[in-house]
Amino acid sequence: MHDLEPFWLWRDYYTTETDKKSPFYKQNYSEIYFSNAIYNYFIHPQWDNFDSNTLYLKILYADYNLGFCIIELIGEWNDCLYNDIKFLKRNIIEVLLAENINKFILIGENVLNFHYSDDSYYQEWFEEAENGWIVALGFRQHLIHEFKNAGIQHYIQFEDEEYAIDWRIMKPTELFLRIENDYFSQKYLLPI
Repeated sequence: MHDLEPFWLWRDYYTTETDKKSPFYKQNYSEIYFSNAIYNYFIHPQWDNFDSNTLYLKILYADYNLGFCIIELIGEWNDCLYNDIKFLKRNIIEVLLAENINKFILIGENVLNFHYSDDSYYQEWFEEAENGWIVALGFRQHLIHEFKNAGIQHYIQFEDEEYAIDWRIMKPTELFLRIENDYFSQKYLLPI
């Protein structure tokens, strides 16, 4: 786990620690000392802690003019034991919503499990992102199945595996425009 870094090719466009509107403004990152862990496994120090015990993130990009951000996640999303959605919503999403971000792209390739509690924070997030959306890319099929069993697909649109977007080869704004067009056309996203 300690070798899995957040996606770094967009650092020329954006860094969360230099963004005055970011919840991680002025954060100092070590390349040597590993202090964050998921269970007993240390993770790379570039991941950001938002008070969850098992889930970490990195804001890869934020554009306040277009009103979107891209967030990469790692770990176990556990609402049942740790209420991760509460911490994500209160400590990260509300900060971004206050800065007029209302479109969220979640990258979930490194999310290993999802444990459901209830959908109230998801509903709240969706409603507060007026005229916006929440899209999840790269989540494993068993996780999408769990999210759908919990009814979360009413608030988060999940990418259809058949039409998976190779987001790493795009610039952040290209990815956003592709998602925005696909969101409205429903071309690449799973139906609710």
